[in-house]
Amino acid sequence: MRWLVFLSLLLALFIAYKGYFTKSKFSKTDNSIRHWTATMAHIQLMIGMILYFKSPIIQYFISNFKVAIKDFNLLFFGMMHSSLMLIAIILITIGSALSKRKDTDSDKFKTMVIWFTIALIIIFIAIPWPFSPLASRPYLR
Repeated sequence: MRWLVFLSLLLALFIAYKGYFTKSKFSKTDNSIRHWTATMAHIQLMIGMILYFKSPIIQYFISNFKVAIKDFNLLFFGMMHSSLMLIAIILITIGSALSKRKDTDSDKFKTMVIWFTIALIIIFIAIPWPFSPLASRPYLR
């Protein structure tokens, strides 16, 4: 599911950048992609919250907070990852809602570009990449 959200966000950004720079009309398809990107992000948030609270890492983090907060990997997964992803989904939601309410097509695309790009950057920061200084986790476990 998370790859679908990522791909829909990339598609929405592609359409928004293209529409903004080519001065295109904001079509029904563009509006549907905007809407479904936000909807899929919300579904991913719900799935992520369920998995978050069932995770043994998070259960350990919550039950041994004072010890776990000193371990940066546990801190990343216990607080930073979930907080950053929540912020990204909030930004996608705000961007989608504001874009829907804009009057001109250019403003709709511009709003999507700004809010969705910031959300994508935050998502990239929150991913536990193997090369990330925030969390050391291999691609395959």
